[in-house]
Amino acid sequence: MNFEDEVKRRRTFAIVSHPDAGKTTLTEKLLLFGGAIHVAGAVKSNKIKKTATSDFMEIERQRGISVSTSVMEFEYKGYKINILDTPGHQDFAEDTYRTLTAVDSVIIVIDHAKGVEAQTRKLMEVCRMRKTPVIIFINKLDRPGNDPFDLLDEIEKELQIKVRPLSWPISQGPSFKGVYNLFEQKLFLFSDENKQTVANDVIEISDVYSSELDQYITPFTKKFYEEIELVKEVYPEFDRSTYLSGEVAPVFFGSALNNFGVKELLDCFVQIAPHPGATITDSRTVSPFEQKFSGFVFKIFANMDPNHRNRIAFLKICSGQFERNVPYYHVRLKKKLRFSSPNAFLADKKSIVEKAYPGDIIGLPDSGNFKLGDTLTEGEVMNFKGIPNFAPELFRYIENADPLKYKQLAKGIEQLTDEGVAQLFTQKSNGRKIIGTVGALQFDVIEHRLEHEYGAKCRWEPINLHKACWIESSNKTQLDDFRIRKYNSLALDKHGREVFLAESPYSLQMAIEKFTDIKFHFTSEF
Repeated sequence: MNFEDEVKRRRTFAIVSHPDAGKTTLTEKLLLFGGAIHVAGAVKSNKIKKTATSDFMEIERQRGISVSTSVMEFEYKGYKINILDTPGHQDFAEDTYRTLTAVDSVIIVIDHAKGVEAQTRKLMEVCRMRKTPVIIFINKLDRPGNDPFDLLDEIEKELQIKVRPLSWPISQGPSFKGVYNLFEQKLFLFSDENKQTVANDVIEISDVYSSELDQYITPFTKKFYEEIELVKEVYPEFDRSTYLSGEVAPVFFGSALNNFGVKELLDCFVQIAPHPGATITDSRTVSPFEQKFSGFVFKIFANMDPNHRNRIAFLKICSGQFERNVPYYHVRLKKKLRFSSPNAFLADKKSIVEKAYPGDIIGLPDSGNFKLGDTLTEGEVMNFKGIPNFAPELFRYIENADPLKYKQLAKGIEQLTDEGVAQLFTQKSNGRKIIGTVGALQFDVIEHRLEHEYGAKCRWEPINLHKACWIESSNKTQLDDFRIRKYNSLALDKHGREVFLAESPYSLQMAIEKFTDIKFHFTSEF
């Protein structure tokens, strides 16, 4: 297969949703239908003992939530699928936002009983800003919920995007019969009770108006025909170009837990979803079909294998072909690095990869060479844009609770803040360490991981801060005056950049108004 065909057969996408909409369960079933796993795990279940493949961290298993993005890849019908299962909880949203910089399309999961929720709106805003194509999967049809038409109206209103159903449910809740695939014009009726394996007894009816149908969906036949006709009248024919431009979101209905509608979603997705697209840098736009290799680091994960205390940098390949043991240029460090064991992933399971192409996500073993946003090329100096660190809004002093474990604590804090989920600030006035996050749950995750992965114990102390913002100025006199007046509110981030720690919205506003030549940045990308 030639290089261009390899690029075109790749589908790299993120699965995003509000917590508990069924995102990780859907990921499991996509892996199951793709043949990557043979028994699907569950996030929370008394009957299903296997945990979800993508929730491999100990704290994820304990709490039943995803706290970090997982990368999974598999082959399906000649396509190379790269799935990124993201955290749904808003306290881990920063990880999700960064993940969206590394994907070409997105599947949004919505709970059909709860409808559009707060976190879903925020994620859609990010997709709209980046013009990322979106497919919507309405989940949990095996439970009673909203009328499908009401739900579609709500999605259009709340997410500000036009929709086009490509499948349609037959009833819902306990009487849920199956899904009619409008894209392929086939009806799939399911009766398999085993939730852990792929349903084999799928009854496929290609002619939706055949008399054979009536025996399977009675007493919903009349209502089903009325709804199908209404869908055809209300919603325009599906046009792939409007989906790729981000104007229209195809909608699928189903139940991930019961395998309803998942295969239809996957079969349609590989046909209509975009292959890897162009990526913007600070100097030019990079095409995926360029022969020279380039890529950027969008995530760093410490202790993926706790036994080896390793760090992995996740690299999204943007152009050319990555090859094992070939030296590549690290733009920020201005030096060449060679990688003897780059990894492909199925969550925490790794395998050595010899070659990788645009759209692929590979893991590079990292001894501290990488930080978020770093670029690798064959020698060209450029930096990929749009991978921010957001200004944290919650702050606590971090103190050592076990003096004998000082080194372990320091190493743990250093590596965990490298992941970008929390930020480390050192106060100029007293040298105390402050951890800043965008969500309160992050403090629990850090404390748990420090203890279980590094053998270190920490203690949190409160600090009253409103926001952290990075400062810069070409007016040295004004900057020096600011440093004197605000000395107790200044800190350095882990890269040595000056940060103003504002105690209140008022103090921040006054500083902005008084020091007009100083720029206050609320993301670290400037």
